Amino acid sequence: MTGTEPEFQRIDTSKPHPARVYDWFLGGKDNYPVDEQLGRHITALDPGAPRTARANRWFMQRATRLLVRQSGIRQFLDVGTGIPTAPNLHQIAQSTAPDARIVYVDNDPIVLAHAAALLHGTPEGATEYLQADAREPLTILEQAAHVLDFDRPIALSLIALLHFISDEDGAHELVDTLIDALAPGSCLVLSAMTADFEREKVERGIAAYAAGGVTLVARSHAEVSGFFKGLEPIEPGIVSVADWHPELAEGEAPLGEGPISLYGGIGFKA
Repeated sequence: MTGTEPEFQRIDTSKPHPARVYDWFLGGKDNYPVDEQLGRHITALDPGAPRTARANRWFMQRATRLLVRQSGIRQFLDVGTGIPTAPNLHQIAQSTAPDARIVYVDNDPIVLAHAAALLHGTPEGATEYLQADAREPLTILEQAAHVLDFDRPIALSLIALLHFISDEDGAHELVDTLIDALAPGSCLVLSAMTADFEREKVERGIAAYAAGGVTLVARSHAEVSGFFKGLEPIEPGIVSVADWHPELAEGEAPLGEGPISLYGGIGFKA
């Protein structure tokens, strides 16, 4: 495990953090009262929020299974990792391909603390954690190159990350910079929030996050598809994560009725 977090950096418990709110939605314990308060407020506005978090987590698991089992991908760069929740990406990948190499990236000290304790992979492969901000893609690439071979295909995983980065804050530049560095045969795995299905509920959630000091952006199908420009999406394209390859589900509980306001998909680089 490799982390570059400075020793003096401390966990800020005065305001909510998206990774910790997400952990609360998933029923985790690695969050603080300020995170729970925002999570409960959002759930009161949109009771489906925890369902969406679970569906997003399951999309990551399905996508990883498909890439390892069907596409032969053996390297993953997961930016915006969040707090570890088993099974993690490396556990899924390395259960099929023990030599798989995974680099996790996040900028929250609590994620670093748990990553150091929990993100241990197989001896044949590699499981590393980088402390870096998603808005600094060149830093990510420089550090990840110590673990990943950028001359071979890599799956770039941006799961539930980009709705915390606006276009004005460089969302497209972030994706373009990372994709440009990848070899042919690499792919983008992405999920992002949309208001296409339940506009009023999503807009209330955005307002609740904003009140907690967190930027949240909902994008249309066309806008999410824009992140895949120049890539070749695989079937079924960009769809609600709940509808993406359900046959790959393992250990998923029923989500219940109602839409899931996250688009997801995979696109390959020729």
